[in-house]
Amino acid sequence: MNFLSSYSSQLLSVLRIMSGLLFLQHGTTKYLSIPVSPMNDVPMASMGGAAGLFELIGGALLVVGLFTRPVAFVLSGLMAVAYFYAHAPQGFYPLLNGGELAALYSFTFLYIAAAGGGAWSIDSMRSSK
Repeated sequence: MNFLSSYSSQLLSVLRIMSGLLFLQHGTTKYLSIPVSPMNDVPMASMGGAAGLFELIGGALLVVGLFTRPVAFVLSGLMAVAYFYAHAPQGFYPLLNGGELAALYSFTFLYIAAAGGGAWSIDSMRSSK
């Protein structure tokens, strides 16, 4: 079943862009109050505030595909720490401890770190010149 194989680089870009946009909203809610949520106005000196900076800056870099591999690797580690620090102590199963999203982000970002930004990225444009 190879009907999408010729689009793998473009689909990698779609995965990167959508993951970046979804991750970016965690940072925008913490620092820009967009969207309004219980996480608005997190103190920058807190653990959530530090994570918000990574979410805001790293999410934006992923969306445009700039420094994709190192950014995705750092964000993968951030989400692994978030999982083991905040979710794993609540129980073994991610479904029950609320850690599904952190685990999924961690492995998605790890894949993007290995695969790169795809065809529609600034990294790709810079390497072709």
